[in-house]
Amino acid sequence: MENWIELSTLEYKEVWDRIYDEFKFEPSMSDFPSFEVPNPFITYDVSRYLNGSVDLDTYDEIYNDLEEKSLLVFQELTQKNEYMYALDWEHSCCWINPRLEFPKSEFDEWTVPIFPNGDYYFFIHKNFEWGLLGHPWEKTITIFGKELIKVFEKHLPKMFQKILRQG
Repeated sequence: MENWIELSTLEYKEVWDRIYDEFKFEPSMSDFPSFEVPNPFITYDVSRYLNGSVDLDTYDEIYNDLEEKSLLVFQELTQKNEYMYALDWEHSCCWINPRLEFPKSEFDEWTVPIFPNGDYYFFIHKNFEWGLLGHPWEKTITIFGKELIKVFEKHLPKMFQKILRQG
């Protein structure tokens, strides 16, 4: 089995149509939030870790912690052979299985990064039951879905310290 399987053209169109429709997604560099997720949700302010505001060693530690904890959470919430979406707005998007190997890019990050350091990055359950949405200009990560919130509380990333809003 492999990981980071690129969505077909049809899958890509269908998933983004659903995001635009269900989340009222309106990408913006200044009008926030750019999407509406169902309750319950928590939006974390991650601005402290963007734009070189912490030293490189701290950033690497915090970023790696976010990847590791997110992967643990996704593994707890998916079945052995289950895939979920890893979406990079207006770029290639993938199916991922959290239980398979997660090779990293030449930039030492996932094929679709989990941290919104330049684009919208979304990790969403295949049935849209829960998800993690990174917003690069609001400098936030929003998690939605009761189960996802509950498991993230158990494996809380160091980055998730400052809550911006919740519902």
